[in-house]
Amino acid sequence: MNDGLILAIGTGAGIALLLGALVLHLASRRAARRPTRRPDSQEMVVLLRDGEIIDSTADAAEIFDRPMLQGVQWAEIYPELARRFPDLPEDLGQTELQMIAADDPDTILSVTHTRDVARLSIRSRPINIGQMHRLARDRNKLERLSRVIDIDPNPVWIMSDSEIVLWYNPAYAEICEDAEVDPDESCPFEIALPLARSPRTSRVSLPGREGKRRWFEVQSHPIAEGWLHFAMSIDPLIEAEMAQRNFVQTLTKTFAHLPIGLAVFDRERRLVLFNPALLDLTHLPVDFLSARPNLFSFFDHMRENRMMPEPKNYVSWREKLHDVVSAAREDRYNETWNLPSGLTYRITGRPHPDGAVAFLIEDISAEISLTRRFRSELELTQSVLDCFDDAAAVFSRLGVLTFSNAAYREMWKCDPDGAFAEITIVDTTKDWQRACEPSPIWAELREFVLTMQDRTGWEARLTTTDGKPLRCMIEPVSAGATLVRFMADPGRSEKGLAKKPGSSASIQ
Repeated sequence: MNDGLILAIGTGAGIALLLGALVLHLASRRAARRPTRRPDSQEMVVLLRDGEIIDSTADAAEIFDRPMLQGVQWAEIYPELARRFPDLPEDLGQTELQMIAADDPDTILSVTHTRDVARLSIRSRPINIGQMHRLARDRNKLERLSRVIDIDPNPVWIMSDSEIVLWYNPAYAEICEDAEVDPDESCPFEIALPLARSPRTSRVSLPGREGKRRWFEVQSHPIAEGWLHFAMSIDPLIEAEMAQRNFVQTLTKTFAHLPIGLAVFDRERRLVLFNPALLDLTHLPVDFLSARPNLFSFFDHMRENRMMPEPKNYVSWREKLHDVVSAAREDRYNETWNLPSGLTYRITGRPHPDGAVAFLIEDISAEISLTRRFRSELELTQSVLDCFDDAAAVFSRLGVLTFSNAAYREMWKCDPDGAFAEITIVDTTKDWQRACEPSPIWAELREFVLTMQDRTGWEARLTTTDGKPLRCMIEPVSAGATLVRFMADPGRSEKGLAKKPGSSASIQ
């Protein structure tokens, strides 16, 4: 009995020990699987003696993108630290410092001194799993952006408010190399930063090769670090503007000697080009035209200067200006203005490229006056000749009937002015031949009118079919024309008597 009890007790103790060992083993495995708690902060340390790094933590080399820091000078790592700690002095001296990073309030930089060694430390909270994931994602994005910036042909750089270059891309470095400027010390682009922190665009030129300047359009955007600048080459645009300016100057010099006033309006209906003749014809002040007035203002001032006819309804006429512009763009606007001063202007609209339109103003007062005077003289001559009893007709050197009096129209029962086609000497001689008895002069008369040689006047005697005797006189006049006159010959009873050109004998 005692032996069995002792055996039972021994067996129970062994099982208890086995269970205890198992529990301890499981507990140790759980402890191994349980994540250890991260420290509340991490610290990077750099030790310096006389401005030279003598030791550092392993992560310090990663911050400055170097394989090791031993032997590196303080001036070499200062710019990288100054990006996040702008108030960090360039010379640490013996001053103890503690400052917060500009981009992270949880990152603190401290500087302490022990004898001749300066201890610089940066403490920051460790990142969690979510932050690590976002950091990995942002790193990929940063790598892509870095590749884009590196191959971007346009210069990109960042400057502080104190005009210190903080960062730049390779294209900016190439520009600095061409301009023989150190990219880390100064900026070749002379840009006046605006007082207000707002985006701005400016044009800048740099000296180029072979003495030719290079032009850039610089866009400046305010950021936390200062200003972000983007430069884009605009040499083709500048060359196009220069070519356009030279072309306009050439046109201006050409049109300066024209007596016709020229006013060119662009597609926005603003005056972009005019010549001196426009000033003389419209009496508009040069400062008004130089201010690039619009089309409506231009005609308004012409109306105020009484340099255009006063419309019956000016408001409706202004509304019709749209039709005027449309007609000018289609090359079908042409009007004559009779001004109150007695002058007469011809206004012509012409289309120009890119939706522009040009108006030509021409003083035709002398032409109109001459035409009116010529017309008046013709009317006077016509009225005088209509008073004669002789029937007269004038033929040009080409044999076209150009003039006849009332007696001629009455005798031959014709109206040359009402004919649709030109009446020639052939047509008239046929009419005369039908109305007269046979005579040999018609062929000679046609030849006389159309000949280009020197001619001598002659005459012939005719008899109409109703027995009325006529005397026909053929005489050369100026410009190769020929005057043919018919008059009654009551004292003659013979028929068909004529004098040939150049002969004093009569033909029976």
